[in-house]
Amino acid sequence: MSQKPSIPKGTRDFGPKEMARRNYIFDIIRNVFMKYGYQQIETPAMENLTTLMGKYGEEGDKLLFRILNSGDFLKNAGDLSNTEPSVLGSRICEKGLRYDLTVPFARYVVQNRNDISFPFKRFQIQPVWRADRPQKGRYREFYQCDIDVIGSNALLNEAELLKVTDEIFKKLNLQISILLNNRKILSGLAGHIGHPDKMIDITVAVDKLDKIGLEKVNEELINKGIPEAAVQKLQPILLLQGSSIEKIQTLRHVLKDSEIGQLGLDELEKVIEYARLLEVESPIEFDLTLARGLNYYTGAIIEVKSNEMAIGSISGGGRYDDLTGIFGLSDVSGVGISFGADRIYDVLEHTGKFPSSAESNVQALILNFGEKEELFGLSILNQLRKAGISAEMYPEAAKLKKQMSYADDKNIGWTIMAGAEEILSGSPTLKNMKTGHQEKISLDKIAAYINASS
Repeated sequence: MSQKPSIPKGTRDFGPKEMARRNYIFDIIRNVFMKYGYQQIETPAMENLTTLMGKYGEEGDKLLFRILNSGDFLKNAGDLSNTEPSVLGSRICEKGLRYDLTVPFARYVVQNRNDISFPFKRFQIQPVWRADRPQKGRYREFYQCDIDVIGSNALLNEAELLKVTDEIFKKLNLQISILLNNRKILSGLAGHIGHPDKMIDITVAVDKLDKIGLEKVNEELINKGIPEAAVQKLQPILLLQGSSIEKIQTLRHVLKDSEIGQLGLDELEKVIEYARLLEVESPIEFDLTLARGLNYYTGAIIEVKSNEMAIGSISGGGRYDDLTGIFGLSDVSGVGISFGADRIYDVLEHTGKFPSSAESNVQALILNFGEKEELFGLSILNQLRKAGISAEMYPEAAKLKKQMSYADDKNIGWTIMAGAEEILSGSPTLKNMKTGHQEKISLDKIAAYINASS
């Protein structure tokens, strides 16, 4: 007996209904991206491991899917006995699936610098892969929808990302909160507790506060070699309450001796002010515990959470000043944000906010009652398609119940019936499948009627 087919854990198939809904999300995101002047690119699914390694921190590197070298991957590997796992991986794997779209974008910019006009505003909508433990809202294969501006230090870019975010989620009819922080503030805090050299360890631990709680964060900080006295000094800052303005005022005093901390607060204030001028309506909150755990962020850090479902971040990004320098192009700053299409899908499904138009891409079905009716129906079909209406005809003269069930299963909005009487009068019967209302419409007005009523 053959084994039942399956797919890897953390991956999913998408049927017609799911794809219609996903395309609804992608279309909204893509249209807003283009409205704000971003240009689309694509990069390969796999990159050289030298491109990916060391860009996401130690924990991120562990989540990279490595690809065995093609063909006889052991041929040039040499003696592998007693080889350390990390060395073994590099000997038999030279490529890996991309972990995100930002690092491949930085590589793309460096390779194509002579053909790019800076500042360069790009967007990508492609899948990424992470060797993570699958759970609800967390997949091993998922799509990201990224925008970045590279080649500009202007904080107006950060504010525009917030405006794009605000507009996308308004079009998706989702309520969100935008969380902001700045890596320079976190650097200032590391100096404030006397351990600027532990900046990465502090941000990685602090970023887990809402997932594992304060006690576990403190435990992790101590395990990383930060003295308990320094950890205790950090407590009132991590638990800081109040409005964004009140938090900034408090930190102005706490970080009064930190030049980099003050610069981070300046940048944060300016971005918030720009966002106000751009009429960003979604609430913006200064969250001091927001770190995102990625080593390449150097300035603003952005995270978006749903106000309607507990699912973690549904969008996030920030400013990076050193990423292209790793590939040989220095002094090129960038800022970007990524939208998690799969989590957005889950929120829309959970809240029941997918519109009926996202359920199917077929607007009308012409019913088939026999040879003569079929020929008449073909003329209607051509007319509808010429008018830009997605339509199909049932391919055979089946029972009416079967044809109507077909329309229901595909969430088709209209059925068109043309029997002997309708053919004679030239007025087929249109039925709205959602309301049940039906009426006779003359042949030359069917397309306009459907367009006006959809």
